[in-house]
Amino acid sequence: MGLPQPAPLLLGLLLLQGVLRPLWGHLVFIPSFIRTPGPVASASLVGGTDDVAVSLSLLQDEAGSLLVPVCGVQNNDTGDWSLTVTSSVDALEVTVRLKRGLRGCPANDTDSFSESPCIVQTLLVSASYNSSCLAHLLIQVEIYANSSTAHNASENMTVTPNQVYQPLGPCPCNLTAGACDVRCCCDQECTSHLIELFRESCFTGVFGGDVNPPFDQLCSAPRAHGVPGWFPLLCVQSSLTNSPFLGYFYQGSVSSGQHASFEGYWHTDPKDFSDFGYKQGDPIMTAEKAYFTIPQVSLAGQCVRSAPVGFLRNFDVWCVTDLGDHLEQDGIINTRIKNGSMGGILTPQVTYEETTDLGKYITSTETLLSAGSAPRNVNVEEHYIFKWNNNTISEIHVRVIRAKINAHQKGIMTQRFTVKFLSYNSDNEKETSGNPGYQLGRPVRALDVGRRREMTTLHLWQPAGRGLCTSATLKPVLFGEDAVSGCLLEVGITENCTQLRAKAVEMLDSLIQATHVAMRGNSDYSDLSDGWLEIIRADAPDAGADPSFGSANGTCWDVPAQLRIRVLISDSGAVEGITQQEILGAEIRVSSTDWRFQCGLTCEHLVDLFLLSASVQFIKIPAQLPRPLTRYQINFTEYDCNRNDVCWPQLLYPLTRYYQGEPYSQCVAKGLLLVSIAVLAMLLSNPWTGRCKA
Repeated sequence: MGLPQPAPLLLGLLLLQGVLRPLWGHLVFIPSFIRTPGPVASASLVGGTDDVAVSLSLLQDEAGSLLVPVCGVQNNDTGDWSLTVTSSVDALEVTVRLKRGLRGCPANDTDSFSESPCIVQTLLVSASYNSSCLAHLLIQVEIYANSSTAHNASENMTVTPNQVYQPLGPCPCNLTAGACDVRCCCDQECTSHLIELFRESCFTGVFGGDVNPPFDQLCSAPRAHGVPGWFPLLCVQSSLTNSPFLGYFYQGSVSSGQHASFEGYWHTDPKDFSDFGYKQGDPIMTAEKAYFTIPQVSLAGQCVRSAPVGFLRNFDVWCVTDLGDHLEQDGIINTRIKNGSMGGILTPQVTYEETTDLGKYITSTETLLSAGSAPRNVNVEEHYIFKWNNNTISEIHVRVIRAKINAHQKGIMTQRFTVKFLSYNSDNEKETSGNPGYQLGRPVRALDVGRRREMTTLHLWQPAGRGLCTSATLKPVLFGEDAVSGCLLEVGITENCTQLRAKAVEMLDSLIQATHVAMRGNSDYSDLSDGWLEIIRADAPDAGADPSFGSANGTCWDVPAQLRIRVLISDSGAVEGITQQEILGAEIRVSSTDWRFQCGLTCEHLVDLFLLSASVQFIKIPAQLPRPLTRYQINFTEYDCNRNDVCWPQLLYPLTRYYQGEPYSQCVAKGLLLVSIAVLAMLLSNPWTGRCKA
């Protein structure tokens, strides 16, 4: 039943080879050893799989030794096994399958579990290149006579018990059809001799077949070990057949749902209050009393094609769609939008632009040529600018970027949709991030004093495609939103370390082209004293300085790799009941790491990837320092609700300061009313009236 004697040594060598080869960059099978009880086994060959030959051999035990065949030589002795190789991305899927049925396994209906396998063979899959062995896969086959793979599935219909009277699965641990499951004593396919082998280790509980155990609150159930004497305080007098393990059931007929009612629920006429002005977050309405929709990204990360646009809600999203399923929406040039006043209608002013850079928006392109097919236009970017005045919309400008593609072109298309609300008297698109405090989700305003006071913001990477820094775009840092981003630098083995450090510093500095950040969301760019804070740069690396111990070929020390931005924020007050937040300070810190070239067989013409990362963290500072703990609170921790399960200070929770659901005065009044009612009920009860009569 076990492996032949020389097989453990060969197995150890192959496993050691499978562990070390990924470190060398060679080919390797994952996994490198398979022990299968069935006629099919699969593995993956990863690494440089170009021009690699895969062969199958049947190892024969001759004179106590397993002879490993020579790689690159055609081997016709594969027995009853066949080899199938399927190509995938940077890997080969290898499948070994038994060509014939299990005719060598005699079926014995009286013995449902054979103690010795009927087929024991050792297979070796080899990957070679130019008659040189690169990787091996060892497969040990042990097929038993009456295993689940040796029998055809029964054509009889499975009888499902009625859940009203008995559980659906009387033996949950019976997982294999036609075979005995080890440690499953309720398996009817296990003989008494086999159960004796693992009787002491049978599965217990519901999984082991005890699907109707008496629950603890049953009066007839014995008291469990270790429970207090008062448990259970009350018990339930019920029959054992009434068990909570029976599950839920529904006794009735099944009918198809009414699809029309579902559609009616979702497509009811939306509530339209736009004639009296928009409020922040209200959906923008059209003249047809429908929502004005633009594709947006949901919380689950999916692109919702018909998402309403909220008033004063800016967004910038990317949607990914399949060109084969994409249907271009009707043009917005004829859309009539309500401006927020009685009878006011606006028509968007649309401008179109053409782009020829299809590689930026369409990937995995595949063109299906057909006679007489005309090209078609698709919108790759749509930028909406709404001019607002108080609670109305005064102007709508739309800029659409289109691309011309083949009518039958296939691939994945990435679309961008932006919505920006600007004040009616703003001459440009430079908008504040709040008035006066910052609004959550608005860009952090920044200023570069050294560049003629250029207006800018802090940025993070938004990589695309292969994730290279050279093709990554920038996205602004949004107030109150922590984020992490990164990109990859291509580095060769002969890369100059000084140039690598300079390149890394240049890429990291491109994110922070600013010297000051605005304390408030409406700080004036022309007045440096109007709430502008200087950015603190800690541990700035020197790109031109080499470490004293030098760098070897393919190794560079202290390469700047991580940029961390920390912003301190705090509540500064409230305007019309809305809390205003401001920035107290900003710090930039760059940390370094060591780079070593990783390569396989050859390293001369390969390129390694070096990771650069950037992160931003907003730290909120309380406006008032918390009240210090008293000596009693420090020494007697049993009254600390944060350290114990029992919280005595909150015993009368509605009457304490911890309860914030109602004003404290109302809670006290209601509590005194309940106390007075309780005292009155006590005085009017029978014991008191009887004592007064006596």
